[in-house]
Amino acid sequence: MKIDAGNWRALVAHYQKADARRAVTQIFTTLVPLAAMMYLMYLSLSWSYWLTLALAFPTAGFLVRTFIIMHDCGHGSFLPSQRLNNIVGWLTGVLTATPYSEWRHEHAIHHATAGDLDRRGHGDIATLTVDEYLARGTWGRLRYRIYRNPVLILVVGPVYLMLGQRIPGRVKSSGSPKTSSVWSTNLGLAVAITALAMIIGLQSVLLVYLPVGYIAGAAGVYLFFVQHQFDDAYWEHHANWDYATAAVMGCSYLKLPRVLQWFSGNIGLHHVHHLAPRIPNYNLQRAHDENQLFHQAPTISLAQSVSMLRLALWDERQKRMIGFGDLRALQHA
Repeated sequence: MKIDAGNWRALVAHYQKADARRAVTQIFTTLVPLAAMMYLMYLSLSWSYWLTLALAFPTAGFLVRTFIIMHDCGHGSFLPSQRLNNIVGWLTGVLTATPYSEWRHEHAIHHATAGDLDRRGHGDIATLTVDEYLARGTWGRLRYRIYRNPVLILVVGPVYLMLGQRIPGRVKSSGSPKTSSVWSTNLGLAVAITALAMIIGLQSVLLVYLPVGYIAGAAGVYLFFVQHQFDDAYWEHHANWDYATAAVMGCSYLKLPRVLQWFSGNIGLHHVHHLAPRIPNYNLQRAHDENQLFHQAPTISLAQSVSMLRLALWDERQKRMIGFGDLRALQHA
């Protein structure tokens, strides 16, 4: 279906105003507990590393929330000042090991092309149509099946986020920021790690940060996957592609338990965010609740989201995502 939102820009304008007080409060309630939890993890090293790993899970929640702050800064929505957005964005980018300016550029393209079959490949998980998959040879199909394996996505994906983003020139799109974004983030990481290593030792730094970064990365990959890859997702060729429909119908409303919604910075309201990325995360829930337009979005629960991991192909005939098992059933029908 196509979204008939009328003047949706006027509808969302009311929610796009950044609130400095709420932003500063969110920084304080995110970064202070993050530092406290990491310090607690460091103290736990002298007791048991199993305890350290147990503490890594809630600590990773605060790191995910830190990434959301960076994410909003990248959209210019978190603070009223763009200069402050860029400063906070770079700092939180260092904390999450993400080159802020380069990520911001690629993510903006993702927003402008999500659901467009003719403009795939920017900041998303590569997705083939059924016909494209069948047109591949044996090796091509095997490579895609390996790539779309959910275990590989969730296990290797976080490693790529932590290490792959250290490499300059990773983003090839036209107009990409200079590699200085990557180098400045790498330098910030090197300075932070060196300073902490001089105080508590390099081994302690790595034993604390690496599991937190890995768990946060896995959570981020999972959230991104299930909010774009679900049964009734929206994909169209560019001639028929519609931005508003791609945003509201092509992004799921992932209804999370309240505590997980807090840690993930309301990113489960992805349909609202994709339609109006200038809405700060602290206004997303109100925008959804107060406007019938957003109630049309596909809604999935955390339990239902697990089944989305099997999806791998876009079936242009049925207009839905299917798994490799579904394809075999179609071929033998």
